[in-house]
Amino acid sequence: MSTSPLIRIENLSVAFTGEHERVLALHDVSLDIHAGETLALVGESGSGKSITAHSILRLLPYPQASHPSGSIHYHGEDLLNCPEKRLRQIRGNRISMIFQEPMTSLNPLHSVERQINEVLLLHKGLGKRAARERTLELLHLVGLPEPEKRLGAYPHELSGGQRQRVMIAMALANEPELLIADEPTTALDVTVQQTILDLLQSLQEKLGMALLLISHDLNLVRKVAHRVCVMHEGSVVEANDCEALFTRPEHPYTQKLLDAEPSGEPVEADDGASTLLRAEQLRVWFPIKKGVFKRTVDHVKAVTDASFSLQQGQTLGIVGESGSGKTTLGLALLRLAESQGLIEFQGQRLDGLNQSQVRPFRRQFQVVFQDPFGSLSPRMSVAQIVSEGLEIHRLGTVEEREQWVIQALQEVGLDPDSRHRYPHEFSGGQRQRIAIARALVLKPSLILLDEPTSALDRTVQGQVVSLLRDLQSRHNLTYLFISHDLAVVKALSHQLMVMRQGEIVEQGSARKVFADPQHDYTRQLLQAAFATPAKRPGSVTGNPAPAASETQQE
Repeated sequence: MSTSPLIRIENLSVAFTGEHERVLALHDVSLDIHAGETLALVGESGSGKSITAHSILRLLPYPQASHPSGSIHYHGEDLLNCPEKRLRQIRGNRISMIFQEPMTSLNPLHSVERQINEVLLLHKGLGKRAARERTLELLHLVGLPEPEKRLGAYPHELSGGQRQRVMIAMALANEPELLIADEPTTALDVTVQQTILDLLQSLQEKLGMALLLISHDLNLVRKVAHRVCVMHEGSVVEANDCEALFTRPEHPYTQKLLDAEPSGEPVEADDGASTLLRAEQLRVWFPIKKGVFKRTVDHVKAVTDASFSLQQGQTLGIVGESGSGKTTLGLALLRLAESQGLIEFQGQRLDGLNQSQVRPFRRQFQVVFQDPFGSLSPRMSVAQIVSEGLEIHRLGTVEEREQWVIQALQEVGLDPDSRHRYPHEFSGGQRQRIAIARALVLKPSLILLDEPTSALDRTVQGQVVSLLRDLQSRHNLTYLFISHDLAVVKALSHQLMVMRQGEIVEQGSARKVFADPQHDYTRQLLQAAFATPAKRPGSVTGNPAPAASETQQE
């Protein structure tokens, strides 16, 4: 095997020129990617990971983006200076990319078959029949269930894991030498994450391709990477073999990242507290109607016969795969989805009430959604967003509302002077704090937290978990915490509910379930989330050790 790298990046800088200023986003980044190896780029949002990867294929927004210095050589050819025609021959053919969000990366107007065929027709010139055969072969390869039936499906008809598999199939269509995977498992459940990782590793061994993995999930990185580059504020601050970096981190920022895993215990709960929320035989079935008269022929059984009780001041963690009914159950409990069965809040039945009768209770239960950007109106300032609930419930005067908004922002650790700014001016973690402030300002008893940390970096996740614990302790809040991240669930939850295909397969004390799971599915989830990483070689056979230039100081 040749010792020369497949990709060599030397002293790469990236600048973005705006209307009033020029920002240097990347500073003299140098790294090598060898054939057949997995190199991981880790760091917080804004550290330069994706900018580095996008530079390889010149996918940055030129001419606003520029490269003041540096080179990117692929088999000795400088990709930053090669003609656009040559670059088109490489993109999607010799170097492919899996983007972070498959729902926005896939064309919503094109079927699965058409999107994969486009790659084959462009680079291979295959006929329609040959392209279909190759497409089916790829969908079988990535483990998409019943691929023949999925050819005509559109992205919105697939689950998150299925869409990600389609993206991988497109990226692998021409058997590339390098696959760039930008957060390929973000927002996927732990079992789906593990399946995607196993798939990428098996394909890597089968095709002999290199993998550039961009991720903020350090558990994932430790399982699959040969080498790791840690990025901070546009620079590579440490690079080393994976195991060496995780066991003997040298740079203070690397040590900070490794210590950022959500940890600690849930707040101390009062076992004698009154029951705040109770459900018995709760069922959410969506009818399937067919025929001219739209008769109900079957049901989609989203939630079946769920029963539990939750005490004031405690957290109920709800876990399970996509489609298991977690979010549907949460929405039904807050009377945001139609259901059958008993729902009791503070001793009062909610299940028999119409929406106007439920409205007075709305102040008592609030929601924090998964996507902190999509759930905040881009047309409203922070002050308007946080005060909207106060206005709807007609609470206080204008002056009192402003004081309550200031107090809520202070409680979540935001500068009240920023309340006149808009969501796009904040980071992901700050936006999630705004969403929490919006829920908190009404002084609710119950907050539904639907994947509130899945889109955040580990360091920011730790901050949000600490904030939620602090708020719960201070205000005796009760949480319904829906998440696929079991490390976060473990750090917050008193009770745990495991759902699968709409049914509760296990529930009880979180500490007991984590220590001694009874159901096979629960054990499978815990194994996927907390398994000790398999021992992987520090470098690929025949590859040289990382060059000294790859380790830079801030």
